[in-house]
Amino acid sequence: MRFAVLGTGIVGEGLATKLVSLGHEVKLGSRVESAAKAAAWAAQAGDRASHGSYTKAAAFGDIAINALQGAATLPVMADLKAELAGKLLIDVANPLDFSKGFPPTLFISNDRSLAEEIQKLLPQTRVVKALNTVHAPVMVNPALVPGDHDIFVSGNDAAAKARVVELLQSFGWKAPIDLGALSTARGTEQLLALWLRLYAALGTGMFNLRVVR
Repeated sequence: MRFAVLGTGIVGEGLATKLVSLGHEVKLGSRVESAAKAAAWAAQAGDRASHGSYTKAAAFGDIAINALQGAATLPVMADLKAELAGKLLIDVANPLDFSKGFPPTLFISNDRSLAEEIQKLLPQTRVVKALNTVHAPVMVNPALVPGDHDIFVSGNDAAAKARVVELLQSFGWKAPIDLGALSTARGTEQLLALWLRLYAALGTGMFNLRVVR
């Protein structure tokens, strides 16, 4: 499978590296074609790794992953409508506003979500929200947190969600919880208000939540 990973931060590089290790071809997308960080990643990640602009990465991938900062997401997505048409986009970003320091607030919340705003911009793209409720290393290696714990998916297209669940299982997630329509991403994005405070209290991001029933 060919993946476009949009964003060269810790989340983007972590996901791209994991996908390559699983045998997928990955193009890491950055704002500029010649981004040194993306080029360095591609050089060390092997033959299945490459890099390019957001546009070239989106055109390359059968599946795209939005690993951009929340504030950068909507402007970038607006420019990729043609490249992402008909494709699956996994949105792992959160609408965090750090302009007033830590902890950040959410610049989208309550009756809408960042994922839904992406879907509005990309009506021909199947958007699925996932992985936004855990620390970047845990996204690709849930065993870093001992015991059973949970990850969630939200989306309007059942087949798209099934593909994402399969991908998450290849990362090591046992039974991702399907929350339902993309509107349920409002809940997982707002969970960041709690996650960030737990991070501050525990002094680490290496934790997760378990749904007990």
